[in-house]
Amino acid sequence: MHYHQLIIAYKGTNYYGWQTLGESEQKPTIEANIYKVLKKICNYKSCTISAASRTDAGVHAQGQVVKVTIPIEIKSGKLLLGMNSLLPDDIRILQCSHCSSDFNPNKDSKRKEYHYYFCTDTIYNPVLNDTIAHVPPTTKGLLDIAGMKEACKLFIGEHDFYSFAKRDTNMSSTIRTIASCEILQVQPSTFGNNIYYIKIVGEGFLRYMVRYIASALFTLGRRELLMQDIKEALSKPKEKKVSSKAKARGLHLIQIFY
Repeated sequence: MHYHQLIIAYKGTNYYGWQTLGESEQKPTIEANIYKVLKKICNYKSCTISAASRTDAGVHAQGQVVKVTIPIEIKSGKLLLGMNSLLPDDIRILQCSHCSSDFNPNKDSKRKEYHYYFCTDTIYNPVLNDTIAHVPPTTKGLLDIAGMKEACKLFIGEHDFYSFAKRDTNMSSTIRTIASCEILQVQPSTFGNNIYYIKIVGEGFLRYMVRYIASALFTLGRRELLMQDIKEALSKPKEKKVSSKAKARGLHLIQIFY
């Protein structure tokens, strides 16, 4: 068998997440498209795929890392060109290189970086619709970006994120370590005057964790949540969430560190 490491970018709008669904479900996924192309290149012989992150439906990626195991010998550059010639336009292999048989994209990763993009303009440019969330001003005024930046600091370090993730009985621990969390502005932008992103880097994330964190920050920015509410949710996890889950469209997997 031969092993290659891929770095993949994709727009998740038209897909039901990364992971291939059960045979009874015919909904399109990123992994299913990758597998279909690999099988064709390998003359329909057995192939396997393992990814660093199982992004959810509608979530995008700039740096998904994947290991593919294929039964034929092929140069990495040729494999990259061949896959891109067969993949849909919203999925692209950015890099391809040989890797060892024991490389595990998920378990070997040290940190993952996600960005959650949002626009605070009153009128939302429709060009942004699929990839950037719209968080417009409310009757209480503009979003309090300064307050949100301050609240970002609460998530840094080791915390129990039970109140900021989907319930998962198979998860042994809901404690995670966040290395950095900050809000930055996109400058300049042709598509809107006020486009920002939440940059969050951590050793690992629970399901929907970044989207719940983003939503908590938006709720605080709308002056509907207090800093103390977030502090309490991190120190004394509760069943009730402090806010709803932010939309998938704004979330992007940017980079995975090894």
